[in-house]
Amino acid sequence: MQTVTLVYLVVAVVAVFAIAAVVVGREAHRLDAVAPRSVYIPEEAAEFVAEYLPDDSQARLTPNDLEQLLTFHMRWLHSKGLQPTNVVDRRQDISTPVVISETNLTAYLLGEAERTGIEIIADADVVNVVDAHLAYFEAIGAVGPRADAENEPS
Repeated sequence: MQTVTLVYLVVAVVAVFAIAAVVVGREAHRLDAVAPRSVYIPEEAAEFVAEYLPDDSQARLTPNDLEQLLTFHMRWLHSKGLQPTNVVDRRQDISTPVVISETNLTAYLLGEAERTGIEIIADADVVNVVDAHLAYFEAIGAVGPRADAENEPS
């Protein structure tokens, strides 16, 4: 009788382990296919960028100007397909790499600033905002690896 009980106990333990292994494996595979969630909080981004900027850029840009430049940057990313509208449990389905050129982005932000009447005293301020905003994206885990110089757009 004890032998039969021991056999049932061993079978039960093996069955529980097998079920747990299948469930954990399935969830690990599902989570591996889903893009990690990076949460962009506008107020946090503006604060991060403001602190990251050099002192001379901080002195020239108002908080409102900075927020508008960050908004323009986010709109630019959306136009490039890098800020999708539905990201909840979205699969990692990027088939071709998207390369962001800081030069193109800076030119776009300068154009938007001029169009909307933001007075940019120095172009370097916009370059500093771009660098700081990209550093914020890196800090929250929202960017991929840097491209090789040969793969960057001209």
